[in-house]
Amino acid sequence: MQLVVARVGRAHGIKGEVTVEVRTDEPELRLGPGAVLLTDPASTGPLTIETGRVHSGRLLLRFAGVRDRNAAEALRNTLLIAEVDPDETPDDPDEYYDHQLMDLDVVTVDGAEVGRITEISHLPSQDLFVVERPDGTEVLIPFVEEIVVEIDLEEQRAVIDPPPGLIDDRAEVASARDAEAASGGAETGSAGDGPDGSASGSGEDATGADA
Repeated sequence: MQLVVARVGRAHGIKGEVTVEVRTDEPELRLGPGAVLLTDPASTGPLTIETGRVHSGRLLLRFAGVRDRNAAEALRNTLLIAEVDPDETPDDPDEYYDHQLMDLDVVTVDGAEVGRITEISHLPSQDLFVVERPDGTEVLIPFVEEIVVEIDLEEQRAVIDPPPGLIDDRAEVASARDAEAASGGAETGSAGDGPDGSASGSGEDATGADA
């Protein structure tokens, strides 16, 4: 099974190093010296990592055969892909590879059907489940333990305890309009903040619920 573990960024210096956007929670395993990675586009690979180091908070890699800035810059935006045993699991029991979470049924704690996970979105602050509802619409579920209370791989389901407005926002809008009509349409009060829909992650092959 193939997993995207990083994306090549801009060249760094003149000796063939590149910055990389890490998309794995296990960079020391996936992006260590000697690792051989497939690429997208395939024509640029496979690439063998020769050296790696952290500089100003960014991971820098040098690949075998890439010796100057021009060659490094030619790799920009290339996706780095690792071959992973499909039965392999992350070391942390609270983390999951994206392929383990795809297609899980999403239900609330009281058993109500929400939909099916069709995509894992990795954003800088947290991860998001993209969930397709039975009617074809989508809802975004932050993958944090306060909301995603259980992942049951045997039953192929994710159990959530959503805050008000996360999955029933349209119902809340309707009820608010009803309340305004009942009060004679008076424009009072101020808009409240909705639930935080931000997400985290490094595009990682392992995804975990944030504490």
